[in-house]
Amino acid sequence: MLWFIGLGISGISELSEDTRNIIKNAEIVYLESFTSPISSNEKEQLENICNGEFKIAKRWMVEDGNEILDNAKDKEIVLLSYGDPYIATTHLELKTRATNDKIETKTVHSSSIVSSLIGEVGLHYYKVGKVLTIMNDPKSMLTPYNTIFDNLLNKTHSVILLEYNEDKSFFLQPQDALTLLLDTEKTQKRKVISEQTFAIVASRIGKENQKIISGKIENLIKNEFGDSPHSIIITGKLHFTESDAIKAITECLDEPIDNSADVKSISEQMIEKYVPMVREALEEIRPHYENLKEYEDVLINAKLYIDDAENFLKEGKKEYAVLSIGYADGLVDALRIAKGFDPKM
Repeated sequence: MLWFIGLGISGISELSEDTRNIIKNAEIVYLESFTSPISSNEKEQLENICNGEFKIAKRWMVEDGNEILDNAKDKEIVLLSYGDPYIATTHLELKTRATNDKIETKTVHSSSIVSSLIGEVGLHYYKVGKVLTIMNDPKSMLTPYNTIFDNLLNKTHSVILLEYNEDKSFFLQPQDALTLLLDTEKTQKRKVISEQTFAIVASRIGKENQKIISGKIENLIKNEFGDSPHSIIITGKLHFTESDAIKAITECLDEPIDNSADVKSISEQMIEKYVPMVREALEEIRPHYENLKEYEDVLINAKLYIDDAENFLKEGKKEYAVLSIGYADGLVDALRIAKGFDPKM
């Protein structure tokens, strides 16, 4: 038997009497240590509940899973983790392996940072987009940046979890994560993140000393947020009740804004850039084809494709808009080449 038991966001205080008895009667209890830091006090309290063997399970042990699964074939085993057990994909994969090995599994669910955080900061849960993690590595930033971009295009909020490295006792600080996002914007230039972006930094949610600060990034990065763990939310389109709640519930440094209002898809950005360029190029080459009737249809079609690109974009048909400006650009380039002009000029 393998039990997956969540300790919730508040830890041992969330455990019911029935859950304590499951832990107490287990032959081996593994406390997973890589998704959240464990205080020595809480570790001691959990160990005192156990009548059986108590072991700290580092990431490699849970990812490998062989020891846990082998013991679970003929023993009562508990895997404890903070939050809800299946927020971590590693735990879900272990459950799948156990099921395939005909090992009975049971679960005690609990609150997770993902589910608890949203209400604590005053947002609506149904408006949350894809959750992401930021690591302390600039080379890994494109994925989280793109995820925030996609979420903002969908008007949804981005919940950002920050790297925790148990071996180095390292937790990425909110200021550093926000700086990484600003640095990524400098290279990507999609106008997704700026110092004016409104964000929420939530610290130690579920603990007695939890703290929530909201405001523009330029002001947030000047703050100290205290002990970890921390999470960040880049808000999308805010309902007025969300804005009211943020101002009432959090330490609000700036007026909440709609971060999604000015974010445009890659297609929109392409059309806005290339339509005036291609239109200008067409007008420049047109005088060179005056009175040449065999090229008249090409000139007309190039103009029609440019107009189509603008109209398709207004109708929300972004793929058609990109195709249309591409056709127009190709025709104009052909006209330029035919007269010996560099098509890239």
